[in-house]
Amino acid sequence: MKSYLKQIGIACVAASALSMATPAAAQLNVWEDYTPQKEIIELTYVKVDEGQLDTYLEGLKETWVKGNEIGKQLGQVTSYGIYAVPYGSNEVNLVLRITYPDMASQDASKAEYDKFMAAWGKENSDKANKTVIELYNKIRKIKGTYLLRELKMNP
Repeated sequence: MKSYLKQIGIACVAASALSMATPAAAQLNVWEDYTPQKEIIELTYVKVDEGQLDTYLEGLKETWVKGNEIGKQLGQVTSYGIYAVPYGSNEVNLVLRITYPDMASQDASKAEYDKFMAAWGKENSDKANKTVIELYNKIRKIKGTYLLRELKMNP
């Protein structure tokens, strides 16, 4: 009898858990209840080797930051930022953020590329490529890059 009651108890717990796990029918509608924003945020998760953060930041200042400043001047980039990860799982210790005005800015465009390269210059391009090959590839690993679009809840 105890075994039978135990089986019924287990079945009730399982049924209860299943009913709580079943998702409710979606009640929200895009544009009516929330609005996808135009800006696109790119996050790059980086693991910099122990003791190499300042070296990496120095390189970023001369390559990534300068490139993003040119992108801002050209209207290709809205803003950017570098974020330290002070604690966590230790999978990453730096996050690079670039905010673009819209998804169209991610499309391939020879005209936009040419504008950037004219402002950036061959010397900066060569120097940046050398820095990536000779420094970055030795002291950091890119753990992932993600594009995000904010969904703002409407009042």
